Amino acid sequence: MATHHHHEQRVPRGALLGAAVLLGLSLALAAQAHSARHSDPSGSVTPAVQVAIDLRFEDRADGSVAVLDAATTREIDVVPSAEGGFVRGVMRGMFRTRKLESIPPSGHFRLVRYVDGALVLEDPHSGRRVDLRSFGATNYDAFARLLTASEEIR
Repeated sequence: MATHHHHEQRVPRGALLGAAVLLGLSLALAAQAHSARHSDPSGSVTPAVQVAIDLRFEDRADGSVAVLDAATTREIDVVPSAEGGFVRGVMRGMFRTRKLESIPPSGHFRLVRYVDGALVLEDPHSGRRVDLRSFGATNYDAFARLLTASEEIR
């Protein structure tokens, strides 16, 4: 007695359509949840600025980096050559972006503390922003002290 095997199995069209609808709804809900986590419930995208300062960074002959108030050119701080690895690393990345985008390195950067505690380094020339909270408290403090130092010399 010969047995016939039916190798071609068909999934009913209704089941495929139902699966597609479920997949689409799942993706839409996931996108909505992601958006809700990354937005302010009040609807505003960015919290209010608490304090902001425009800075310039200049290499010195001894290997240190001078941090200057861009408006007054007054020295706010000096990052010694053997220290300040995080500040140096962030600034290298910012300058690298400028170089890749053919932006002169001489422009200022803006350091902003928002009322929610966020500390952001912005490059108004390239549009790049670095949220410094994401690097931990010690690294956050390395930039936060620049705000403190700028307030002390004003």
